[in-house]
Amino acid sequence: MTFFTIVVRGLMRRPVRTGLTLLGISIGIAAVVALVGLSRGLDRSWAKGMKARGTDVVVSNMGSALTPKPFNASVSDRIAHLSRVAATCSSLIDLTSVETAQMMIVSGRQWNGFTWQNLKLVSGRMPHDPDEPAVVLGQVTADTLKKKVGDRIQIETSDLSVVGIINGGAWVENSSVILSLPLLQKITGNQGKINIIDIRVTPGTNQKDVEGLCEQINRLVPEARAMPGSANVSNSEVYRILQAMSWGTSLLATLVGVLGVMNTMLMAVSERKQEISILLALGWRRRRIISMVLWESGLLGLFGGVTGVMIGAVGVQILGTTPAIRDLLRPDVSMGLLAISVTIAVAVGVLSGLYPAWRSSRLPPALALQG
Repeated sequence: MTFFTIVVRGLMRRPVRTGLTLLGISIGIAAVVALVGLSRGLDRSWAKGMKARGTDVVVSNMGSALTPKPFNASVSDRIAHLSRVAATCSSLIDLTSVETAQMMIVSGRQWNGFTWQNLKLVSGRMPHDPDEPAVVLGQVTADTLKKKVGDRIQIETSDLSVVGIINGGAWVENSSVILSLPLLQKITGNQGKINIIDIRVTPGTNQKDVEGLCEQINRLVPEARAMPGSANVSNSEVYRILQAMSWGTSLLATLVGVLGVMNTMLMAVSERKQEISILLALGWRRRRIISMVLWESGLLGLFGGVTGVMIGAVGVQILGTTPAIRDLLRPDVSMGLLAISVTIAVAVGVLSGLYPAWRSSRLPPALALQG
């Protein structure tokens, strides 16, 4: 009988108890994959949207709200003349319910601004002018709302015409209702207000110069904050809160797994006192007994982790199709996240087995003589 055979036999001695322990670890790891995958998806989706628009710097006032706070549109004029600023485009972004969708991105964009340029028509046309009561819908939004060119759409109390369906090259763009800035300002009663300024820098500007431009804007515009487009969401208070909540909830679920593994290994050691004492009497070193128990708890963590990432990966894809989420982000379940999750599970297993392993190594060989 080999060392590994003894380890596997120890796990299979009580299959129901082992299975329930694996289930506890799996639930904890599935929570890590699902919650962290959703928070990362939010960051990746918005970053890809910035890249699709050609936005290098974003000026906004995110604070702790889901959308940036509005500020005076004249801020854009104070920024436009700065060196390394090639173009600016003001926007008013809102997250609101639109007909059957509980939460939808509504994006009012400066007429003829560069953030319109990446929108490729799939069908229909663009609005004729900034005052036309018309919108274009991203492909995902059109599918969600079941709209086509020529249909009507209700935003707040205004009835608008869907004149085009677009592909914006990013999940965020394709999950938006897009219309002219003056039109959305009028609908929402925010005349003269914006909450985002997209900035495109001059060609050849490096990352250090972009950061320098952000510092210059922050000194010039105290009512808002400038940061590189790729870091806009990840540096917001809302994203940090969501990320902290995701990891916090995941750690609590993982703690349940820790307690489950420790309980299982303590019971296994208690039931196998005579077997362990016989192994000691046959010449096994105490450190080998410790290694055996740690291998058992580590394998529990490994199998639970692999099962958990499978459950989490499937679960997060299902969550991503729900109406409340699919209009906002695409969950990001990367191989890196899956590897980290399995590593956490193995670490949980090994750490949970330390005390049971120590206890098992202290058993006297004389117990082997007991019947």
